Amino acid sequence: MRKLKGISNYTCMVMGVFISIFSLYTAAAGVLAPFIQRGIHVGILLPMVFFLYPATKKSPKDRITVVDAIFAIASIIPCIYVIMNKTILETRMIFVSQLTTVQIILGIVLVVCMIEASRRCVSSVMTLLIVIGLIYLYVGPHLTGILSHKGLSVERIIETSTMLTDQGIFGSLMGTSATFIIVFCIFGAFAVESGAGGFFTDFSRAIAGHTSGSSAKIATISAGLFGTMTGSAVATVYTTGTFTIPLMKKSGFSPEFSGAVNAAASTGGQLMPPIMGAAAFLMAENLAIPYASVAIKSSIIAVLYYFSLFAMIHFKCRKENRKGEQKKDLPQIKQVMKRSYLFFPIILLIVLLLTGTSTLRSGLWATSACVVVSFFSKENRMTPKKIINALYAGARSSTMSMAALGGAGLIVIAVTYSGLALSFSSVVISISQGIKFFALLLVAVSCIILGMGVPSTAAYVITSALGSRLLINLGVSPFAAHMFVFYFSIISNITPPVAVAAYAAANVADSNPMKTGVMASLLAVVAYIVPFVAAYNPAILLEGAPLQIVQATITAFVGVFLIAGAMQGYFYGNLNPFKRIALATSAICFLVVGTYTDLIGLLILVALILYQRFIGAKQNSASQSLA
Repeated sequence: MRKLKGISNYTCMVMGVFISIFSLYTAAAGVLAPFIQRGIHVGILLPMVFFLYPATKKSPKDRITVVDAIFAIASIIPCIYVIMNKTILETRMIFVSQLTTVQIILGIVLVVCMIEASRRCVSSVMTLLIVIGLIYLYVGPHLTGILSHKGLSVERIIETSTMLTDQGIFGSLMGTSATFIIVFCIFGAFAVESGAGGFFTDFSRAIAGHTSGSSAKIATISAGLFGTMTGSAVATVYTTGTFTIPLMKKSGFSPEFSGAVNAAASTGGQLMPPIMGAAAFLMAENLAIPYASVAIKSSIIAVLYYFSLFAMIHFKCRKENRKGEQKKDLPQIKQVMKRSYLFFPIILLIVLLLTGTSTLRSGLWATSACVVVSFFSKENRMTPKKIINALYAGARSSTMSMAALGGAGLIVIAVTYSGLALSFSSVVISISQGIKFFALLLVAVSCIILGMGVPSTAAYVITSALGSRLLINLGVSPFAAHMFVFYFSIISNITPPVAVAAYAAANVADSNPMKTGVMASLLAVVAYIVPFVAAYNPAILLEGAPLQIVQATITAFVGVFLIAGAMQGYFYGNLNPFKRIALATSAICFLVVGTYTDLIGLLILVALILYQRFIGAKQNSASQSLA
């Protein structure tokens, strides 16, 4: 992202502050008609993309070029047309009403601008998917076999891409970006500006700094807390990693491990309520349930993720006999908690969501609370200048979501009108022979592949269009099906070969990107397992009888704890390969649905603990005395 100066910076800042104020106003007064709300949203943020993101690596980093200005102006004109002609667009009949020459030209301009925006600020992979999707939509009649379809003319492709409010660039995906996502991006910016970022780091050091492997645990807590506000793994890596990664390296951890911890913890921020990633808002829309329900139902598996990451770090550090920091070098918890008022906006957000306040109003009130609590500290007091900076920062962080969802809207058009989703379902069912586990495995692999190099939000949109309905038809509960796709879309951030969060962390850590990605995947291995558990046992998603939920929760926590021990080769002492297999078997038994498997897992676990605590301890003691 550019660091603009002069007139370029002033112009971009004015646009950013305007769209943030507009979004907060509509959150308070009510969302406008779709074409107006989304038209203004795209009409401001799309030009901002061309201001903030250079066309090439050689482009100026402090000002825009003539090409940028042309794209920026060109992207505004179609949006103005949409806003001024909303009644005409709302009353026309899809595939019946003819498009005018002006509509076709402006539609092509908007599609081209959106593709270029996705190339600049999302990824080249995303751009390639959009282009292939649109071409596939046109050439379908000329193909044979399973890829053949009726196809659409250029006119109808433009119509579905730019003139509808349920799909395409101005569809429901952009509606989510223009309401929920931008408001929560603004909230995150205000929270950071109010001093919450520094408080989270100090809080993490105060509660975990004295424990074994403290620097890695501090990184996990701070990245997790910060990630809930940003909703972006890469942004969290760069924000928290600049402090925590050098701290881990200084503590003796390898650069690869330091980067992996930060990448895994930052990625998990998109899974952690109350804010989660932008894709969670889309999930609520797709399932037609309140966002608060998504946050509540996903809370257990989100905590499981960080619990397992903590356990991985703890077992590794115990195995390597690492110590924590000296207490005298750490912030005192009493002093840190004097700034605990900075937690209030997040607590308020949770309370408002749980009490039924609309998601938009909750975000608005939480943003306002950030301003109020900042006045408790002279250092962090939000002056008019800081408020403007926060409004601008919120708009800047929204540009990527807007471009990603605009591009994803075009991909969904291709998937919908080509029948690709049905073809995908047929292929999966054919290969898996209708066996649920194999179908889940194929969908998981597809999610990771389609999510490579694509932001989590766009990855979720693409993969849910292909896979969620298939899983529901195979008997997976709707929420579990969408959560399955959601999880694998997010962990593609740390899954090689295109692990964008891991590579960002490797850049900060000055480590090998591929090794960092592999290590991050191993640390977050539970994230690859828990979605399968939820698909078979939705009680872990708070669906089912209270007793089932309690049993599923307890056994899941035990299971992931044991997986961490087996992965690191430590559990009440070092584990040889046979003991690691035994511990992993016990973990799997706890994670598999059923009381009998839980009992088998418990028996294996008790036997292993007794051996490690008594027989193994005596053998170690005897070998040490002989030495």
